[in-house]
Amino acid sequence: METSNVLKNRNFVIVGQQPWDVEIGSNCKNIALELSKHNNVLYVNSALDRFTLMKGKENEKVRKRVEVIQHRIPGLIKLQDRLWNLYPDCLVESITWLKSRPLFNALNRRNNRLFAKSILKAMAELGFEDVILFNDNDMFRSYYLKEMLRPKLSIYYSRDFMLGVDYWKFHGSVLEPKLIAKSDICMANSTYLADYCRKYNPNSVYVGQGCDLDMFSNPKDTGIPADLAGVARPIIGYVGALQSIRLDIAVIAEIAENNPDKSVVLVGPEDESFKASRLHQISNIIFTGGKPPGTLPAYINAFDVCINPQLVNPVTIGNYPRKIDEYLAMGKPVVATKTEAMGIFAEHTYLATSGTVYTKYINQAIQENSATLEQARRDFAATHTWENNIEEIYKAISCFESRQPK
Repeated sequence: METSNVLKNRNFVIVGQQPWDVEIGSNCKNIALELSKHNNVLYVNSALDRFTLMKGKENEKVRKRVEVIQHRIPGLIKLQDRLWNLYPDCLVESITWLKSRPLFNALNRRNNRLFAKSILKAMAELGFEDVILFNDNDMFRSYYLKEMLRPKLSIYYSRDFMLGVDYWKFHGSVLEPKLIAKSDICMANSTYLADYCRKYNPNSVYVGQGCDLDMFSNPKDTGIPADLAGVARPIIGYVGALQSIRLDIAVIAEIAENNPDKSVVLVGPEDESFKASRLHQISNIIFTGGKPPGTLPAYINAFDVCINPQLVNPVTIGNYPRKIDEYLAMGKPVVATKTEAMGIFAEHTYLATSGTVYTKYINQAIQENSATLEQARRDFAATHTWENNIEEIYKAISCFESRQPK
């Protein structure tokens, strides 16, 4: 990345929802890796809370955190050049269930103070000064960090509408707007979330989304998976977790019933609602179960058209759907539920508003598909790299800093 916006030799402290040792993919980890190409980055795991300790005493990850708290092992670990991971040496209280706002606020401030103390020790050990604090949606545990760490610049990063989830809704509806308002800059990975942040902070920008697409744009194996070898074509396919809070079971059923001449293949683990749904009684729907990530390109390659039948609700409406990039990176025609966040894909996908419209576009997508369209989809997906995402983050920081008094 050669541009005047690149920040170099700055000190970033990153806090968020997902620890470094999480198994699933994480926006924040990818951002940290990209930032560390030119800057020093301290990636801070969330502090161990009392409920997690009580519930998971035998869990290896919990035991490691306890050893750090007991000062039996170091909590600051160097991952690679210019990138460190911190396991905080503190135990915080589990307070989200509290309905008394004054009691929650008092305990939350205490949790933040313990958390900040651990971070400040790591900053001192690393010689971090004039830090840029990057907060990935951590509205409770990191609410007071701007005051307690005194960063040169504070960033609130919105990648999900957390208030659509019951866990965050009660206290988050009060705290998140205040946290957005007091942050220097708010950054979002969808236009919907950028507009949401802008209601509370005019320095709110859309910075796009990065994706790890090499596995899909340069697949090692595109052979038909054994469990799809006998499946009737054309195949309408979906890859991802089958969660009733995010996917529309009724629309999936309608797609299958309106297309009896086609197979609907759903690749991914099911939640309890999916397991109990009538989808299992529809003869042309095939559930494959969860699959190793490395095998997913072969499944997508076997599809004639890919779908993303989202429910439209507060949890999903603003989310950036990374799976769309994965589908497009393989050149596949895509039919997806129309949301504001899907607007950036409008030129390269078919956006549906109902099961009936899904059926219309699925047939249109199969009929219209061509080598030219496939290449256009690949080219578009290729613009959604982590490098480009960080370029937008650098640009937003540089623009903000250029407006500050000297």
